[in-house]
Amino acid sequence: MLEDKILVWRLNRGQKNVLRYIYEKYKHELVTLSAALLNNKEAAEDMVHDVFLRLINSNGNLKIKTNLKGYLMTAVANTARNNNKSAGIRQTVEISDELIQDEQSSNPETSAIFGDDKKYLISALNRLPYEQKEVILLRIYSGLTFKTIAQTLNESINTVQGRYRYGLDKLRSIF
Repeated sequence: MLEDKILVWRLNRGQKNVLRYIYEKYKHELVTLSAALLNNKEAAEDMVHDVFLRLINSNGNLKIKTNLKGYLMTAVANTARNNNKSAGIRQTVEISDELIQDEQSSNPETSAIFGDDKKYLISALNRLPYEQKEVILLRIYSGLTFKTIAQTLNESINTVQGRYRYGLDKLRSIF
């Protein structure tokens, strides 16, 4: 997206005020992904702030090979994985209803219509192994390519595609 390229260009030229705009643009998606991988909304918000602190400290050396959103989603996923490993958490986190907030959830009609479907989806995702859930969230929710996900996870593309396929198959059997 051209807008994101301009934002990265401005950030690399030392215009730190652009960070507020980037944060506002992507914070909901980043916190949601982080919360889904950590199962802790407060820790997820802190993690997103840490990612933005690293952006501030990049000192104009930000090299983005994908789009800005993909870069940020990858940074959040890597930070979540490292956080889980350093905390010694067996990666079996569950997604809770309050962690996944739709932007339309402020609309009571939308919440009433999709509330039960969302709870059922969250329940189904929680039944997946962590590795499959992570790939599905990165692919579907974050919109990352399999190649980017493979690089993020330091796995082969075939492994990532297999996790995705097995995860979707399991979701189909649950539904």
